[in-house]
Amino acid sequence: MQWAKVLGVVVGAAAVLALGIILGHSAIPKGADPVVLQDLDLEILNSVIGQLEASRIQENLRELSREPHLASTPQDEALVQLLLQRWRDPESGLDAAEASTYEVLLSFPSQEQPNRVVVVNSPGTVLFSCRRTEENLTGEQGGPDVVPPYAAYAPPGTPQGHLVYANRGSEEDFKELRTQGIELNGTIALTRYGGVGRGAKAVNAASYGVAGLLVYTDPADINDGQSLPNETFPYSWKLPPSGVERGSYFAYFGDPLTPYLPATHSSFRLDPASAPGFPPIPSQPIGFEDAKVLLCNLKGNLAPVTWQGALGCDYRLGPGFQADGDFQADSQVNMSVYNRLELRNSSNVLGIIRGAVEPDRYVLYGNHRDSWVHGAVDPSSGTAVLLELSRVLGTLLKKGTWRPRRSIVLASWGAEEFGLIGSTEFTEEFFSKLQERTVAYINVDISVFANATLRVHGTPPVQSVIFSSTKQIPAPGLGGLTIYGNWIRHLNRSSSVYGVVPRLTPLGAGSDYAPFLHFLGISSIDIAYTYDTSKTSARIYPTYHTAFDTFDYVQKFVDPGFGCHRAVGQTAGSVLLRLSDSLFLPLNVSDYSETLRSFLQAAQQDLRALLEQHNIDLGPLVSAVEKFEEAAAALNQRMLALKEGSPDPLQVRMFNDQLMLLERAFLNPRAFPEERYYSHVLWAPRTGGVATFPGLANACSRANNTAPGSAAWAEVQQQLSIVVTALEGAAATLRPVADL
Repeated sequence: MQWAKVLGVVVGAAAVLALGIILGHSAIPKGADPVVLQDLDLEILNSVIGQLEASRIQENLRELSREPHLASTPQDEALVQLLLQRWRDPESGLDAAEASTYEVLLSFPSQEQPNRVVVVNSPGTVLFSCRRTEENLTGEQGGPDVVPPYAAYAPPGTPQGHLVYANRGSEEDFKELRTQGIELNGTIALTRYGGVGRGAKAVNAASYGVAGLLVYTDPADINDGQSLPNETFPYSWKLPPSGVERGSYFAYFGDPLTPYLPATHSSFRLDPASAPGFPPIPSQPIGFEDAKVLLCNLKGNLAPVTWQGALGCDYRLGPGFQADGDFQADSQVNMSVYNRLELRNSSNVLGIIRGAVEPDRYVLYGNHRDSWVHGAVDPSSGTAVLLELSRVLGTLLKKGTWRPRRSIVLASWGAEEFGLIGSTEFTEEFFSKLQERTVAYINVDISVFANATLRVHGTPPVQSVIFSSTKQIPAPGLGGLTIYGNWIRHLNRSSSVYGVVPRLTPLGAGSDYAPFLHFLGISSIDIAYTYDTSKTSARIYPTYHTAFDTFDYVQKFVDPGFGCHRAVGQTAGSVLLRLSDSLFLPLNVSDYSETLRSFLQAAQQDLRALLEQHNIDLGPLVSAVEKFEEAAAALNQRMLALKEGSPDPLQVRMFNDQLMLLERAFLNPRAFPEERYYSHVLWAPRTGGVATFPGLANACSRANNTAPGSAAWAEVQQQLSIVVTALEGAAATLRPVADL
């Protein structure tokens, strides 16, 4: 891959400084080159913010979403070439652009044998057929390149059985069915999206003997209960009755056959027949129009109140259908799934802007490119902003008036929809280089869900930079209110340090930030505009992963005028420049102290009594949190003192590396052996019910009600030691470099 070579070519003062740092001394005497100590230029920052144009983002989106561009298809490859053309054009101002291709395992429905879901009676007569495609697709939404709804990576098969309703398909839901005396072996389970992941629904169902899985989107979860054709798209932004959410049902992220290895031609590959992570039973998504026919004809006990939805009938559990309904009492559901696995080429595209002073420090800004259909919201709204931001930065570079202090890498990831594949393969291929040199990762996947307010996920150190950025940018359509002011009105929290502030929520694994945070330990942030949660309970925008997610949908309902797209571009652009151009990295490590203190308090309140019963002491954890707090506060004081004088370039570099490497200190690759890629001891998946350190919470949940001295309690002790060691290591990272 050429990007590494491109970033390795440095000239002038930057090369001298880099050489001095490698040799362990400052190669540039104080005062010899003011560029070395130049801080963020606010005029440049304001220029970037001001030059972003909503109309250009709009036209980018029109072009990007013109055709369906499922990963690895010719339309996806056409967008690869579009990005390369834009970024390689001498007028672009970028230093280089390269594509890297991986050979990855993807899943597709058969064109010769379409997937089918039908209701049949005992002689085998078809009484009802679910739609194979979405209804009333216009020229913009339809066409031969629209992939039919399917569950990616679900195995082929033709199960048939009585239908049961299993709510959201969680393990607790299937336990409830078993508690109610329902025999699940050989049944077909109908579940709704939400609650647990797609693949987890299939795993849970199979563990209870279910033979096949159907998944639908309930109007109560996406449409605020509205389901009639005249209430939904094209009359509003609500999901129409035939809309079907596509998606990957693979349990992990990355290429399924090359875990921890890049999916290059020379890499070892697992046998697909025995590779873990695939859903164990045939699965198929359907629209709520068809789900209504199935669910409203079920017999059996009434489903619990919390399981009821908005299809206009009482939800029953089954198994089987009512004798006086649309079907005969002996009718069963037959599924015919013909998905197939294929090795396909999928590409990442990288645009490079070399840093002027620290070219070996990277700020990455990424967004995936592939979509299930046209993908105007997901992900093309993000790519449209990415292209406009790269145009503005390139314009400044062409003028010769600006070059960032650190290198900027603009990334368009491939095959994200199949499980964050492009970004994961990239982190696997360049693990050491990225872990040693990457300052932060900025993700703008869906830039605009809706037009109410900003929504940000991120690790604590990025809180200060996103707050600073949003305080200086006007909120679209709200007069003198800033994005920060609007954000704090909609989504806020009470901070023990700052008072009421906008809510920065933790990062899970829903987009391409996941491998950077969980696998590499890189501070990450995910930025988007979203809806007013006081006015809707939708779990995501209604046409998510359907054929109705089109340019027309965005222009009419999501962001008329594209002001929110511009606001996201301004916000992300400001964060990008602050991270790439500030003399001292704008990462506030003390903001981790508040998170750690809250985790500790939760453990003390909810777990201490239980732990003391098994002679497990939280004292070392208390001490470790205190050590971190002291080290973070001391580092901030040293930095303030350094800023007041004329800092030595090596001292600046040293402090910045401490800020950059803090996140890595929380990694322990052996902490969660059951979780692929998850190494971060603070942000691994939490299955335990206590909002504390995830390894400790999960271990306590598993050990509860087991005998004293059991292996489960030994695991609790081990997880406590893992957390304490990580916190003490993080504190050591922040202390003066000469201190051991």
